[in-house]
Amino acid sequence: MAQTVGRNIAAPLLFLNLLMYAIALGFACWCTNRFINGQTSHPSFGGNGATGFFLTFAILACVVGIVSKFAGGTHIRVWRSDSLAAAGSTSLVAWAITALASGFACKEINVGGYRGWRLRMVEAFIIILTFTQLLYVLLLHAGMFSSKYGPGYRDTDYGVGAGIGEPVHKGGAVPVAGTRV
Repeated sequence: MAQTVGRNIAAPLLFLNLLMYAIALGFACWCTNRFINGQTSHPSFGGNGATGFFLTFAILACVVGIVSKFAGGTHIRVWRSDSLAAAGSTSLVAWAITALASGFACKEINVGGYRGWRLRMVEAFIIILTFTQLLYVLLLHAGMFSSKYGPGYRDTDYGVGAGIGEPVHKGGAVPVAGTRV
């Protein structure tokens, strides 16, 4: 029961992040379509000089974030240290790109001007996702500190069989003289 403490906390956060990334991706794609068509005077869009950069990195962050949730879902399902590498690395990359998009969101807010409600919603979602994705990355790596929070990097109890001692060949531990190895 103690092995599932990290899993019980990380699973709902993974689902929440997946939903938020999907919603932000939909609205960011809508805003990018309006931006490419030159319809920045649309009542629910607006924008300023930082909008193009922000939308580009927001779409990139959302796509990488959604893909990282697939690896995270596999890790939460099996909850072993060999699946931790894929889930941890992809979630860390997704967090880094989301943090970059969050910086552009803050710059867009700082520049000012009229921004429609859809664009403001994408900004808010990206800023919130920066913190929830960081919390998710920390929960995935909590096994480094204690094994009761999840699989760590030094867990080698899988693939050994019964887990008693080192595996040996069936022929015995003593090599036969005169044979080539």
